[in-house]
Amino acid sequence: MMQAINHRLIETNGIKMHIAEQGQGNLVILCHGFPECWYSWRHQLVALAEGGFHVVAPDIRGYGQTDQPESVEAYNILELTGDIVG
Repeated sequence: MMQAINHRLIETNGIKMHIAEQGQGNLVILCHGFPECWYSWRHQLVALAEGGFHVVAPDIRGYGQTDQPESVEAYNILELTGDIVG
């Protein structure tokens, strides 16, 4: 039986980011678009974890339970990429 989806907050690139994760093995990161959140990947997260991967589906900066900086400049592609790399 597959374990439940684990939820936690991590610190990355100066913000707190909510992630949902499951499984072990090589890392797969599932990034959502507008106006979604990690929940959009719930079925793929389980399927990939069952396939032997460590799957992480974050709430991207400004969405869900992840921090929402006020400055428009805080949402450029370098900041968003930095969040994922972190």
